[in-house]
Formats: sequence, structure tokens, C-alpha cells
Amino acid sequence: MEQTLQVILIAAGALVVVIMLFAAAACAVRRKNRGEIPITRPLAATGPSSTFDLKQVSMAELEKATHNFSPDLIIGHGSFGMVYKARLPHAGLSTVAVKKLSPDAFQGFCEFRAEMAALSKLRHPNIVTILGFCDTGSDRVLVYEYVENGSLDQWLLLARKQDLIKIAETPRSRLPLSWETSIKIAETPRSSRLPLSWETRIKIVRGVASGLAYMHNLQTPIIHRNIKASKVLLDSDFEPHIADFGFSRIIDGSLSHVSTRVAGTMGYMPPEYIQGATMATAMGDVYSFGILMLEISTGIRPDLPFKEERNGKEVRLVEWAREKLAQNLHMEILDANISRAGLEQSGVVEFLRIAFLCASDSSMDRPPMREVVELLNQIPT
Repeated sequence: MEQTLQVILIAAGALVVVIMLFAAAACAVRRKNRGEIPITRPLAATGPSSTFDLKQVSMAELEKATHNFSPDLIIGHGSFGMVYKARLPHAGLSTVAVKKLSPDAFQGFCEFRAEMAALSKLRHPNIVTILGFCDTGSDRVLVYEYVENGSLDQWLLLARKQDLIKIAETPRSRLPLSWETSIKIAETPRSSRLPLSWETRIKIVRGVASGLAYMHNLQTPIIHRNIKASKVLLDSDFEPHIADFGFSRIIDGSLSHVSTRVAGTMGYMPPEYIQGATMATAMGDVYSFGILMLEISTGIRPDLPFKEERNGKEVRLVEWAREKLAQNLHMEILDANISRAGLEQSGVVEFLRIAFLCASDSSMDRPPMREVVELLNQIPT
């Protein structure tokens, strides 16, 4: 009799466990169907965390807000899709940036997952904030805070000439928009803009460094893998916000990530990636940041060769700048649009020293971003 009672109790206990498992699964399914994604988001690298739900926005709302993704509302582009300015008052969001990923690109799906995974874990004043998403059928859309002054590269390259050249050299079948629309966008005049001052450029560099240092020093670090001028957005106070985390990776354990493909942009990628290294590291971000510093100080794109004025020889930014520094011509490197009035040469020398320290060919010689932040804060402005 006692044995029979034990069997009954064991069976009843097992039944309760099974019921609880089914109930948990049902709740998870219902939550997914409602679009609720509970996400733990650290407030600081070592601070507390808060849980919140990203807002799911319907495709109908997004189409209405963007006038069916009108080219007239395009404000930029990410790695695998266009970015539109929109208002979503019915979704409880004001002016936002809407990034629609290419539906026919498998890599676009990978980017969607990577960006959701990375940005949902980040909260920092120098990292763009993700507000919502849409994942319906083949449509994948991300909704971000709207950053008023656009991307950094638009301020460094005030002319549209390179945009037109790029469009002209791109096969029409690969353009994300029609040929006529692409030309129209490229020829649209920008609002009247003054060149960025030296003080503003240092402010931008310090902000980007702070954002990267935060990412790299999280309990579970994140590497961006595609730092460049077009991935830095500027708000109304010219405070930078790192954006476009489609190539980013969350790192478990060491500050490295085994990758089966090269990620990044030529000119910004560290030598070890180009030489076939499969280990993406935080030091790769540091190298790209150093190249970005050179671009910000010179106004020259690192991914395209250019001709020197004196001899007409075709060179690339890093080699040209390194040769100038070897001749102690630091001030000649600076963007001609930067006012020299009151500019301290010692600050320029230190800025460029830090840039080349970050852009060292050897990853072992590059300082961690936390140290870079400290070095940048010591530059006189």
C-alpha cells in the first residue's frame, strides 16, 4: 500500500512539472505573437540593468509614416537597406529614423538579428537608441531615435561630387533605387553648412571613443566591426551617436569573435583582417577608430586613393599622412576648411600621435579604447 502511494505521488509530481513546462511554452508563444521582447539593457558597463520591451510597429503604420517608403524621405543608408525620416505618433513615437532592410538579401536577415542583439543591450549617450522593430514575412524594419544633423561623412565631404561618381560607376542593376531617383538624391543641395571647427571635431572623436570604450568594457563585450564616418550620426549639439550595428558581434569570454567572412570597409579594416585573420577583435575597432581620426582631421576619405597636388602621384590617406608626419608637417595634414586662428600645434601633434597609435599595423601595439579616451581628454582645445 505504501509503495502504491509513493508511485502515485511521483506520477502526480511528474504531471505537475509537465503542465508547468507547457504553460511556460504557451506564455512564450503568446508573448512572441504580441511582439513583446523582454530585453536586459545595462545602464553602465558595471552598473545595474533594467528590463523593457521594444515596441513592435506594424508594416501598415510604417508604410503610412514613410509614404510607402518614399525616396523623398530618405536620409541615409545602412549596410543593407535605406533609412527614412518618419513620424509615428500612433505608435507612441515622435520623429524617428526607419531603416528598412533589403528583403531579398540573406545577409540583411543576419544584419537584422545582429543589430537587434547588439543595440537592445546598449544604453549610452554616444550610441544610437533603438526604439522598435517590424518583423513580418520578408519585411524587416528597425526604428531608431532620429539624429538631427545626419552622418559625419556628410559634414566632412560637403560636395556631392563623389556621390555622383559612385552612382555613375555602379551598375544600374545594383542600385537600390532607380537611376533617375539616385541621381536626384545625389544632386539635392544640402542645407547651408559651415565646416566643422577643430574643437567640434575633437568633441566628435571623444564621443565616439567613449561609446566604443563602453561597448568593449561591458560584462559581455560588443565589437562594432564597421566603424567609419558614415556610421557616426550627429545630433543638434554635434554630439556623436554610433550607429549601424549590422556587422557587430557580442563576445563571450575573450575580446574576440571567430568569423567566417571579412566584415568592414576597405581603408578602415585592420591589416590582420585583410591578411586573412578569422578572429575579429576589439583591437580591430581600435584600428578603424584611428583611421576615422585621420579622416576627421584631414577631411580625406581613407577608402579612395587621391592625387597629391605637388606631384600628381596617386596615394592613400594613411601612407600620405604617415609621410607628412615623418617630415614634421603636422599642420599641412589638417583639412583646409579648419580655421588656424588660435589653433595650438601641440594639440594637433598629440591628436595625430593618438590616431597613428590606434592605427598601428600591429594589433598588440594598439591601446584599448579605455586608454584612448584618457589620452584624448588630455588634448588641449
